Amino acid sequence: MDSVDLEVLKRSADWLDAGHRALLVTVVQTFGSSPRPEGAMLAVRDDGLVVGSVSGGCIEDDIVGRTRREGQRATKCEVVTYGVSADEARRFGLPCGGTIRLVLEPLTRDSGIRALLTEVEAGRLTARRLTLADGSWTLQKAAATEGLTYDGKVLTTIHGPRYRMLVIGASQLSKYLAQIAVGLDYQVTICDPRDEYTETWDVPGVALVRTMPDDTVQAMRLDERCAVVALTHDPKLDDLALLEALKSPAFYVGALGSRANNAKRRERLHEFDLTEAQIARLHGPIGLYIGSRTPPEIAVSILAEITAVKNGVGLDAILPVATAKAMQAATPACSNAA
Repeated sequence: MDSVDLEVLKRSADWLDAGHRALLVTVVQTFGSSPRPEGAMLAVRDDGLVVGSVSGGCIEDDIVGRTRREGQRATKCEVVTYGVSADEARRFGLPCGGTIRLVLEPLTRDSGIRALLTEVEAGRLTARRLTLADGSWTLQKAAATEGLTYDGKVLTTIHGPRYRMLVIGASQLSKYLAQIAVGLDYQVTICDPRDEYTETWDVPGVALVRTMPDDTVQAMRLDERCAVVALTHDPKLDDLALLEALKSPAFYVGALGSRANNAKRRERLHEFDLTEAQIARLHGPIGLYIGSRTPPEIAVSILAEITAVKNGVGLDAILPVATAKAMQAATPACSNAA
């Protein structure tokens, strides 16, 4: 789930624990262009305090305004639709032809939000099934391929990490990469068997394992929603992980290093039982070219490439690091000569 929507659940649970009432708003259907996808959430406290987003802002303002005017006296779920007419679409800032349908769910401490958070924070992908007529709910294990479903009577939403990321090496760069990746909805595991690196690891919400990288790859049972990033520069660690990861269905496998080191790495991989197609899946040097030099900038560059691959954006439409540097090397330096 989106980290913004996770914050909605956390705030809602805290408000309820403090004795407030809250209204949970979920996007269940969109028609035409829409600012936020199905499953996006907004929570409004009984005094009008708001967290989350279901549009560009105007719909939120309308819901908050109604809450302040009418309070939260409702006890049953309600379905509302915005943007049916052109005038309404303009009023609420929706794109031309855009329509958004929302489920408004009055929350109490019996709504199970805290129980749902417990499952999500334990890293378990969870489906919450809400019956609109009476507000009853159930939680059950969900598959990564499942998404929101809504039939007018029952709303099922999926919560928890959809994607996993394995990072080889507990370096300073790994810390920035892990922190940003968590915000992008990845369940992040850092793998490094070296005590001198793991003793100072201090990134909350990120799993740290000290097993050998190839064993870790096999134990994680990588699937199509996994990314593997090797950052140690040590062939004994990086190559072992890459060797196993390239055989897996992981959607992204990449390794840090220069173009020269990347070429040497590919030569080494040819010595193992990998096909040409498997080796060709390796991204390296990793990242999109943004002129990055510092660890935080390099982390942004790497995650930008991973995001592009995840979202199906062809890398030939953007500039991978290797391509950009090759173009720079081929371009003569500017001369000040007359």
